[in-house]
Amino acid sequence: MTDVSATPDLPPAADSGACGDHCGCAQDPSADAAGVTDVMECGLDPSLARLLTDAGLDPVEIEDIAHMAIAEDLDGGVDVTTVATIPEDAVATADFTARENGVVAGLRVAEAIVSVVATDEFEVERHVEDGDRVTAGQKLLSVTTRTRDLLTAERSALNILCRLSGIATATRAWADALEGTNAKVRDTRKTTPGLRSLEKYAVRMGGGVNHRMSLSDAALVKDNHVVAAGGVAQAFKAVRERFPGLAVEVEVDTLHQLREVLDAGADLVLLDNFTPGETEEAVALTHGRALLESSGRLTLENAATYAKTGVDYLAVGALTHSAPTFDIGLDLREADV
Repeated sequence: MTDVSATPDLPPAADSGACGDHCGCAQDPSADAAGVTDVMECGLDPSLARLLTDAGLDPVEIEDIAHMAIAEDLDGGVDVTTVATIPEDAVATADFTARENGVVAGLRVAEAIVSVVATDEFEVERHVEDGDRVTAGQKLLSVTTRTRDLLTAERSALNILCRLSGIATATRAWADALEGTNAKVRDTRKTTPGLRSLEKYAVRMGGGVNHRMSLSDAALVKDNHVVAAGGVAQAFKAVRERFPGLAVEVEVDTLHQLREVLDAGADLVLLDNFTPGETEEAVALTHGRALLESSGRLTLENAATYAKTGVDYLAVGALTHSAPTFDIGLDLREADV
């Protein structure tokens, strides 16, 4: 059992944690260095804040999200049903339980949401960890505290936990499809506003890797940039000259464009809507001069076919914008005395 103290004070927002593999971001999620939030600045329990930091998440940002979710649910009032039906001093244990098979993500975030509601200390029993495969009926997390606080936090905690676990489960299906190849499935910036760091964290928990976290940590030259700049090579050169130390990825639609950007020195090339045959040609033409990423036309059914061409990444926006919600329930029982 772990004792966690609830702290109601809301600290100021901070930058999000590191984004993971090959995104262009230089932050180290486990380092206490400039740009990484000191857990002492956070109102969460220090041990929980440290777990979040070690996972590459900013505990202050998580606390902000928790407060925002609860404030939205209460809308300036109280949980009228719970206050009317539950005695103030009642205590219970809530079990977060998987209702289907999949991959779980966001357990420590769910803890944080409960903690900003809890008015007393509470006990946590952690049955699994983020990234674990779980089965229907399996307990994920048990929390013992005031019954009123558990019920008030229930929906907000489940909303986040089910959302992130859905993304992790969808990502795991793609990662499994690519097993045996050198390719990795990678997300995009098609994320829910305000939840990008969490959703990209869930991708990592499902076995995927992250693309850039923002418009500033890496460059991606797309078709509209090409039109505005007067050509794909011109667009690449403009970015390289303006930001010489930044990784630059360029989207191309044809093998001719690929030759141009390879000659210009692109670090990474996104092959937009290439067929598997065209992708094989692109891999042969590139011959290791740049990393290659496939985008468009991708499905779980053809993922392995694309991966076997030799590309480095498969870019799948559906990981975050279309992942089904993973079914997790919260069941109350009497607290063990």
